[in-house]
Amino acid sequence: MSGEMDTARQADLVRQRAFRDAMGLFPTGVTLVSARGPDGEDQAITANSVTSVSLDPLLLLVCVEHASRLHHVVLAAGRFAVSVLGLDGEPLSRKLALRGHDTEGALAGVPHHRGPHTGALLLDDALATFECATTAAHPGGDHTVLIGEVLAVEMPRPEAEPLVWHRARYTALAAPPDGEDAGATDLTG
Repeated sequence: MSGEMDTARQADLVRQRAFRDAMGLFPTGVTLVSARGPDGEDQAITANSVTSVSLDPLLLLVCVEHASRLHHVVLAAGRFAVSVLGLDGEPLSRKLALRGHDTEGALAGVPHHRGPHTGALLLDDALATFECATTAAHPGGDHTVLIGEVLAVEMPRPEAEPLVWHRARYTALAAPPDGEDAGATDLTG
């Protein structure tokens, strides 16, 4: 029986690795997601599982791993913030992606402020920031899928190049070929 369980576990690990590799082919932006708990505790993580959900009302989705320190804080707070990282945000992203990281230590020397709507930390040099009130929290395997109503949007550096996560590594967007307008296609539906 134990041999069968070992084989099944191995098969699960192979499927998980294949899934991660396949999802890694989908480039995403990189964000800092933060929350301030009712007791004043600040937590933040690096997240690439962030997306817009709706324009009416304005809704944003983020997935938070159960094992992260942010998980219990964001659920207790009922509010969170998202800062979209530029290329220069990679060092901070690496620090906040580590399990057991010290949020305060990671943000030492990084210009930031508290959002007026959430009290959560926002990066001064973010490309964009969003403050959200949690409207739903759905179980999603080893993560919780949070839906947040967007309370505020700011764009401190909209011209800066975004930090991108692709094939399990940080990268940048490629420049459009000469003569092509990068903004010509509207995919908003």
